[in-house]
Amino acid sequence: MADLDIDDIERRMHKAVDVLKHEFSGLRTGRATISMLDPVRVDVYGSSMPLNQVGTISVPEPRMISVQVWDKSNAKAVEKAIASSGLGLNPQADGQLIRIPIPELNEQRRKELSKVAGQYAEQARVAVRGVRRDGMDSLKKLEKDHEIGEDDVKMWQEEIQRLTDESIKRIDDALAQKSKEIMQV
Repeated sequence: MADLDIDDIERRMHKAVDVLKHEFSGLRTGRATISMLDPVRVDVYGSSMPLNQVGTISVPEPRMISVQVWDKSNAKAVEKAIASSGLGLNPQADGQLIRIPIPELNEQRRKELSKVAGQYAEQARVAVRGVRRDGMDSLKKLEKDHEIGEDDVKMWQEEIQRLTDESIKRIDDALAQKSKEIMQV
């Protein structure tokens, strides 16, 4: 069976779930996480660098992120980059230490974030279904070309469907967990 790679189908479905989890990590939930600062880039030494390459990021409290800038001359640039990142954060510098309080989310914002999480989950489901469709198309072609029999087609269809159901369940579980996290006060 040259044209049906079940491992590739499984890998692509797992990748869709992994992408979803990465997108979820960027959704601000009112609790501090280091990944919230992933999109922040700092202009230092004549280039734009990720924040984690100019300082140590930590979460000392549930609603506080701190950045210990390694080079004191970069502290202002780091503070400016965080403030202008569009994340709605207001950094407070104290020498080389920058504290970033995470504001409480209001109810309307929580509902908006839940909807965005739902959209991310639906995109992941569509990606998984697309992988399933590719797999099923490959099976039909193999059957049409008489490379595999009806029994094998049925067995592989069931396997592809099992992988699809498993991936959709992982997506739904991740969405339920993220929605719960967003709506917690």
